[in-house]
Amino acid sequence: MAQAQKLRRHLTTADQVILGITGAVGTGILFSSAGMAAIAGPGVVLAWLIGALFYCFIGLTFAELALAYPEAGGPSRYSLYSHGKMTNLINAFSDLIWYIFIPPIEALATVEGLNHFYPHFVAASGSPTTLGAVCGAILMLLFLPFNYYGIKVFANSNRSVGVLKMVVYIVVAIGFLSFGHFGNFSHYGGLIPFGMSGVFAAVPLAMFAFGGIRLIPDYAEETTSPQTLGRSIMWAIVGQTVIYLLFSAAFVAALDWSRVGLKVGSWASASSLPGNPFLYIASKSSVAWLVSLTVVIAVVGPFVTGYIYQGGGSRVLMAMSRTHLVSERMKELNQRYAIPAWSLIVFTVVGMVVAYIAAPLPSIYSLITDAVVAGYIGFAVNPVAMLSIRRQGRPGIFRNPGLVAALGFAGAALIVYWSGWPSVPYAVVLLAIAAVVFGFVYHITEFKNAIWYICYVLFLTLMTAIGSVGLKSYVSFDLGSVIVIVVSLAVFLPWGVGSRLPQAQAALVPSALSNEAG
Repeated sequence: MAQAQKLRRHLTTADQVILGITGAVGTGILFSSAGMAAIAGPGVVLAWLIGALFYCFIGLTFAELALAYPEAGGPSRYSLYSHGKMTNLINAFSDLIWYIFIPPIEALATVEGLNHFYPHFVAASGSPTTLGAVCGAILMLLFLPFNYYGIKVFANSNRSVGVLKMVVYIVVAIGFLSFGHFGNFSHYGGLIPFGMSGVFAAVPLAMFAFGGIRLIPDYAEETTSPQTLGRSIMWAIVGQTVIYLLFSAAFVAALDWSRVGLKVGSWASASSLPGNPFLYIASKSSVAWLVSLTVVIAVVGPFVTGYIYQGGGSRVLMAMSRTHLVSERMKELNQRYAIPAWSLIVFTVVGMVVAYIAAPLPSIYSLITDAVVAGYIGFAVNPVAMLSIRRQGRPGIFRNPGLVAALGFAGAALIVYWSGWPSVPYAVVLLAIAAVVFGFVYHITEFKNAIWYICYVLFLTLMTAIGSVGLKSYVSFDLGSVIVIVVSLAVFLPWGVGSRLPQAQAALVPSALSNEAG
């Protein structure tokens, strides 16, 4: 009998780090800084730093779990080993929703860059025109070759294009700083004109940009050195943080108020900058080379992130197929290139549809960005899974896993809460529909192990409804944040760990790798 086809190992440790950085640095830094500055002023720099700290602790939980289970789409399977299929169904679809919407976001961000050359892709409202949506769908198709011809081609292209991308980003940030107005940091209300509440409120806008760290464990089964996964995750966070801090400082310093049409010192008006804020600011300057390089990153940056996430999403779909949450076809590998071909094709087609329907309805375009909050809900289960698996008797890498899990869980809870209304309920509605439909079709059981997770999602949705970040302002921003932390750590973390599968039952759950080997 011929040996079953397996994923091939071609990603080195350096490839893992490049993947984590280039997969993250795209739309987030280009489009978030203006919105973050509008509510935090120069404190946008602190917001990026706080976001990095949150992701550092979340990243530590990924590091331990990836070492224990170095599987394709691993973060969408860890909860299977700790809490069974129902919890994993919710977790996996949270991840899948995140992945489905990110490539279209990046494709449409690339369209924003292309609009500089042909100004018919984006309407005056900032939403894509029908032509822009068609272009976005075509870009989704152009992502495909980078992923279809095998992991070696993917690694080689990402190594060269990714390194070039990072270099250009750093040069552009330094270019903006070179003609900066550094008085912006101290004038017009000082470093934090809206207080720390403004800084904290800006953090969720940074979270989308850090999510690329989970790409590393998603490709874990294709790495040449799985033992370095944890180190790669942490280095990727460091690399992302350096670039984000540079760009956030560059944005604040580059604001020449009158030249870009803003009232002097009016931080709240920063979000009104049209299109890609960096490209707009560069176009108002007299530095020709900076304009050219900013156009390059406006097009190339999101494009690279888009095709990386397309490949990562196909691994998530493959992982879900291994868990029997979606069709068995999704885990089939192409015999020549050893990639999950059906997953990649289905994921691409769905992404093309999502990109196209973004126009001409601005509300749909907004829904795309709101839907990625589902990914934050998915992040939250991993600290609980890590601690639960420890309690089941599996060794780990941390001396104090409880502290790591608590910090990661608190950070994930705050990220969801600060995302606010209607982003959280949009994501929850999509997640609920997917969980009910696929749970029914595939007869998913072990409901009692998932009650904590369902209640946790409902709790965070309620908090966004009554908090100042959401529908009503019954609870202040600071008090709401404290309530979320306290309830998450005092109620849901221990409840989640207590809801884990018994050790004997957990031992019967085979890993994806042993399943494939069999």
